[in-house]
Amino acid sequence: RAALDGVDTLLLVPAHETADRVEQHRTAVRAAAAAGVRRIVYLSFVDARPDATFTLGRHHWATEEAVRATGLAWTFPRMNLYLDFLPMMAGRDGVIEGPAGEGRAALVARSDVADAVAVLLATPGHDGRTYDLTGPGSLTLGEAAAILSRRSGRTVTFRDQTVEEAYASRAVYGAPDWQVEAWVSTYTSIAAGDLAAVSGDGPALTGHPATSLDDFLAGGLGG
Repeated sequence: RAALDGVDTLLLVPAHETADRVEQHRTAVRAAAAAGVRRIVYLSFVDARPDATFTLGRHHWATEEAVRATGLAWTFPRMNLYLDFLPMMAGRDGVIEGPAGEGRAALVARSDVADAVAVLLATPGHDGRTYDLTGPGSLTLGEAAAILSRRSGRTVTFRDQTVEEAYASRAVYGAPDWQVEAWVSTYTSIAAGDLAAVSGDGPALTGHPATSLDDFLAGGLGG
């Protein structure tokens, strides 16, 4: 609460994934309202809804609802999955495994998200609006693996899994149930087509094209 004294606009970036993340967000939102913040810009997620396939998408929806309930002005940039997350989906054997099927995702560069959010923070006219921030196209994980192979010099492939196989293969990490469900639902949300839509909102805000996976990796940002 004290940290927000004198703040007019709050950029709320999602907290680290934890079992109580929604409550952490609500605490921040309540503190903002109590401190007299006028406007909250919350970095949400595409397809945020109460019944989203991606379990963390439901968390983003709950946070959006908490912000709306304050009566403060709000803006919700909604990001797709980050491009730099994609190389980390491949195991040491170079295989991306998950129940994504032929679904597509319009992955976005963090730098493009940052550019768009900077515009939303610095310019008027965005109250009460949502913006989907995506890449310039949507890819299957098989297509993404082919691009990763070409750019990295190592063979990367995608192996589709059943949901049961996905849960079983991730059980070895000893993660809590909510975390495993979040991991698996990342893939099932792709399979469901929830992350496939390509939006022009980002380029319209920033004035430059969205970064493709190929260009992202060519710049050495994919590591």
